[in-house]
Amino acid sequence: MRIPRLAGVSTLVLALALTGCGSTQDDGGDAPAKARTTTAADRVEPLATTPQPRLPATVDSADGRRVEVTDISRIVPLSGSLNEIVFTLGLGDRVVAKDITATFEQAADLPVVTRAHDVSAESVLSLRPTVVLADTTTGPVEAIDQIRDAGVPLVVYETAAGLDDVSTRIEAVAKTLGVPAAGEELTDRTRERIAKVQADVPEPAAEADRPRVAFLYVRGSASVYLLGGRDSGASSLLEAAGAVDAGKESGLDKDFTPITSEALAKAAPDAVLVMTKGLKSVGGVDGLVKIPGVAETPAGMDRRIVSIDDGVMLNYGPRTDQVLQSLVDQLYAKGGAK
Repeated sequence: MRIPRLAGVSTLVLALALTGCGSTQDDGGDAPAKARTTTAADRVEPLATTPQPRLPATVDSADGRRVEVTDISRIVPLSGSLNEIVFTLGLGDRVVAKDITATFEQAADLPVVTRAHDVSAESVLSLRPTVVLADTTTGPVEAIDQIRDAGVPLVVYETAAGLDDVSTRIEAVAKTLGVPAAGEELTDRTRERIAKVQADVPEPAAEADRPRVAFLYVRGSASVYLLGGRDSGASSLLEAAGAVDAGKESGLDKDFTPITSEALAKAAPDAVLVMTKGLKSVGGVDGLVKIPGVAETPAGMDRRIVSIDDGVMLNYGPRTDQVLQSLVDQLYAKGGAK
């Protein structure tokens, strides 16, 4: 399997987590107590007031085009994070399809028309969309061209790589849909909630006391075992939680590298961050520590594992405060990383 490249790596990882080598089946074993996960319902929280779109809206697409949107009665977002933003803006009743990574409850009954990098232009067009939203990593290019050639306005957005991108994406989507005021409201709400979580992050006595956390992307069903580096998509989240990205700090300057005993020894994590389904796929914590090199790290010896739901972990959107809160709660809980 090819290791994901930088652009849109969080989208790729999430897609892999939910399709293909990211089988959702459990491969045996439940995680012990130290592999704590959030149990909150997988729902988005729309704004209290339903926005009233003002159209037409003319916006710049990330692929260099200028796009005019005149009708948002049938919206097709081609990524889970874009679905999440549209629903949270209060426009979920206008969404007619989803990407497979849109796992939240309100989108449960929508037809799947794409698996991140496997867009079905025919399926999209069969739903008579009035506007299609895509990421720079959405493909294949032929499918995007086919949708545009059919006369459907299609807007492309830069993929979020960290917390700094949250506001930009929300406001860009809101502008496209003719609800810029709702975008500002949602941006303010999201910023405030993230700031509130960060305000409660324990402050270490010294920089050297910050927990070192390694992001591992694992899929036992496909024998995929990767260690996240600088561009894995997790660095911003870890740093916001007051932690050190162990892979990045150890000198891994790309997105992912195959896990080796040497790489893990150099990273020397106090805790390991994994996606929930990935942890299950290797047989829980018992299986995770059997991956070469994991048991010899401080995290492995203490079985300090942080697990976050696949569907939200790297979205960097309206629910990032919940992801960050889960990470902080697990990382600093009694018996967690110090």
